[in-house]
Amino acid sequence: MAQRADGRNLIVRYPMVDRVVHWTIAGTFVYVMLTGLALFSPPFFWLADVFGGGPVIRYWHPIIALVFLAALAVLLVRWFKDMKVDADDRRWLGHFREFVTGDEKVVADAGRFNFGQKALFWVQSASAVLLLLSGVTLWFPRSFDVGLRQAGFIVHDLSAIVAIGALIVHIYMGVFVTPGSVKAMTQGTVSARWAEAHHARWLKALRSATPQARH
Repeated sequence: MAQRADGRNLIVRYPMVDRVVHWTIAGTFVYVMLTGLALFSPPFFWLADVFGGGPVIRYWHPIIALVFLAALAVLLVRWFKDMKVDADDRRWLGHFREFVTGDEKVVADAGRFNFGQKALFWVQSASAVLLLLSGVTLWFPRSFDVGLRQAGFIVHDLSAIVAIGALIVHIYMGVFVTPGSVKAMTQGTVSARWAEAHHARWLKALRSATPQARH
């Protein structure tokens, strides 16, 4: 819901709950990513010492992963409606090159999230499901036969690569393609000018629903 956050006419983009959940996802993902590299890739074995040693990260890696998945599930429930792909998103996809090169005015008429943000969210969610399913076979190896354990390793590694790639793209988009996105997620608010420049359809809907956002 839009509201005047202060005298500067800021619009609430991410309520406190969304921000806490988002940064919980970010923090737990970084931990799981780094400890996962330490467990499965020899060039990164040194990271195990940074996080307390092999036995420590083998214990905490799956537990923190469950926290990550739980937080992601909360965000999925909260954002599900806004993450649905519609006809406007398909039109946005047709101008993807302009978006990447910084000519965002061509695709500025987006809802709360543009197609790129939605795609990244669904890729990350799908990767998380695969990481969970494959991770179970690695967490409880004696409960599965050799074939499933080997398949679990492959799926887990490939899913992790996709998830890490999605994170890199997410950071790039937030920092370089759409400046102000990080600030929105830390402070929770954006200016009406920023909203109009990047998510005009979302701003229009807010103004229709909340008269005080028209000022």
